Amino acid sequence: MAAVIRLAQVSKGFRGNPVLTDVELEVSEGECIAVLGPNGSGKSVLLRLMCRLLAPDRGEVSIADRYQAPGKTFPQEFGIIIDRPGFQSLRTGYENLRDLAGIRRLIGREQIVEAMELVGLDPGLRQRVGQYSLGMKQKLALAQAIMERQQVLLLDEPFNALDAQSVTRVHTLLRDLRDQGRTIVFCSHNGADVAALASRKVTIDQRRLVAVD
Repeated sequence: MAAVIRLAQVSKGFRGNPVLTDVELEVSEGECIAVLGPNGSGKSVLLRLMCRLLAPDRGEVSIADRYQAPGKTFPQEFGIIIDRPGFQSLRTGYENLRDLAGIRRLIGREQIVEAMELVGLDPGLRQRVGQYSLGMKQKLALAQAIMERQQVLLLDEPFNALDAQSVTRVHTLLRDLRDQGRTIVFCSHNGADVAALASRKVTIDQRRLVAVD
């Protein structure tokens, strides 16, 4: 399968403190990769590098041409959850997604409603996002990551704050997207999440990326 994202000898640190060193990773079309490692090991940094929200100190991050518009730094058709999106607290969930959809104008009400229902949110709920529980905010983040039918998903702890029923729903959703050929990279501390979804596992150990059997 063709590579969607390739990291070659990538290193990143902050204020003189190394976080990742000489990382090598190739993500192929249609893969579902779980990134493991303890808190503070650099998983979120890795995802930020993969979508060019961060530039490496050394090495190269390359993205397949079909996802990289000429003259643009950030890839297109990527759905991302990293450090939960900053939603407008005085607007409803639907209004937030509608505003985000208005940036690229690729979708309308039907697709927004579909995404919300897939993650278990009521599109007609008049509750403001500032009054949402952590689980509801997580579902809203998932909805924004899939609503434009993004082909590559980079998800940092997508199951955080979800109850058991919601975790099962999201497992089913991501498994369906994986089976449709979407490319998924996700971080999780939960072995059940990894077992349910991942076709390949890697872990960050001593600042380097290591394959897990």
